[in-house]
Amino acid sequence: MGFEHISNEHDADKVTGMEGGKAPAALPPFEKDMLGEMTDAERNIYNHGIQKFNRLGWKRLTIVLIVEAIALGSLSIPSTFATLGMVPGVICCVGIGLIAIYTSYLVGMVKLAFPEVANYADAGRLLGRRLGCGRFAYELVNAMLCLQLIFLTASHTLTGTIAFLDITKANVCSIVFAVVSAIILLIVAIPPSFTEVAILGYVDFVSIIAAIGITIIGTGVQATNSPGGLSEVPWSAWPKDNITFTEAFIAVTNIVFAYSFAMCQFSFMDEMHTPRDFIKSIWTLGITEITIYTLTGALIYAFVGQDVSSPALTSAGDTLSRVAYGIALPVIFISGSINTVVFGRVVHGRIFANSTIRFINTKMGWLTWLAVITAATVVAFIIAEVIPFFNDLLSISSALFISGFTFYFPAMFWFMLLREGSWKEPKNIALAIVNGLIFVIGIVVLVGGTYSSIDDIIIKYDQGKVGGVFSCSPP
Repeated sequence: MGFEHISNEHDADKVTGMEGGKAPAALPPFEKDMLGEMTDAERNIYNHGIQKFNRLGWKRLTIVLIVEAIALGSLSIPSTFATLGMVPGVICCVGIGLIAIYTSYLVGMVKLAFPEVANYADAGRLLGRRLGCGRFAYELVNAMLCLQLIFLTASHTLTGTIAFLDITKANVCSIVFAVVSAIILLIVAIPPSFTEVAILGYVDFVSIIAAIGITIIGTGVQATNSPGGLSEVPWSAWPKDNITFTEAFIAVTNIVFAYSFAMCQFSFMDEMHTPRDFIKSIWTLGITEITIYTLTGALIYAFVGQDVSSPALTSAGDTLSRVAYGIALPVIFISGSINTVVFGRVVHGRIFANSTIRFINTKMGWLTWLAVITAATVVAFIIAEVIPFFNDLLSISSALFISGFTFYFPAMFWFMLLREGSWKEPKNIALAIVNGLIFVIGIVVLVGGTYSSIDDIIIKYDQGKVGGVFSCSPP
């Protein structure tokens, strides 16, 4: 199935089931029954809910994807360049980015072909049905999705803690700032609609670009003014000496983490009034991500060398890093909160699937929504305190979950849900090879990345690089 398939407007209209924010033409059976039994007041709640969650256009989808994607990933890239070297770093950033665009396209095509799919777990059920284990596959993917979203919120809690410690330079227990970060993430996650989150996305994007820009300029000026100038910066085109399997794999999985936008795509597209426009969003986001990540990684590594910090903003020097972290606070909390929102939509929508409470436009809807996102934030806070290593937290979540959402699940989508025509067709032979390779990449990241992350966490605890679980020591 090539990219040109999306241009078939008739097919796209046929599968979207919704245009211009209107209620879908074909409702699930239980909703037909509900509508027939509703009072006028209840029907108004239902119609308002349908309109509330179907206002997302492709431009706002792009902003929401940017909010969800271009955040912590960019802050870990320079340290991966320090491990892999300049040439492998650039190749991995561009190569993994292009793969992520393609697999995101496959995710979007599944949504168009099966418009009833509201999130990744629903897509897992479709795969499971082809394998004779629909319910098991649904529960497995649902658990993976929920855990990954909580891990993402946890990583933002950890980054918020690091940012506040760096900005204030206060002699305060780090747990205090972790609690503050968790509370802010919870507050920003209260609006349940992605359209509402998109409004904050503009602030988010300006925030991360400004913070990265300050870091690049600051480290560039420092390198230029240092003895020997730029020529003395200890960077290398190739992997560092005596690189271990664990170090190399953690570096690669941190890049994988940076391209994890396909994970939430089903949920985002479920709010689109014209879902077929998703292709514009993923190309815009993908090219933007590849450009930002590659330039950020290459330039900061070239200016700082092997000693580059992770998160990268810390490398800007004492004063500039405080400024950079201050400017980055919006992206830390806006991007982090959207993961909580996606988690809340998945869990809340499942609990109240057959009730108008799921629309979160009644008192009970709001109370249950707040309960779900509060519980998620508390769990995320605990994870951030148990795994207080920025790179390892990103790496273990990439290995366990993003390996599936970005690689092997989309490859399976093509083989089992999207392939058209005979296996003997040249197009299908070529796509089978491509998707087979992507599937293998996903499994390698799953196995190798999980081992490397656990090994590195054990090493750091043994070396005393962290004070322990729920420690007041800085992360």
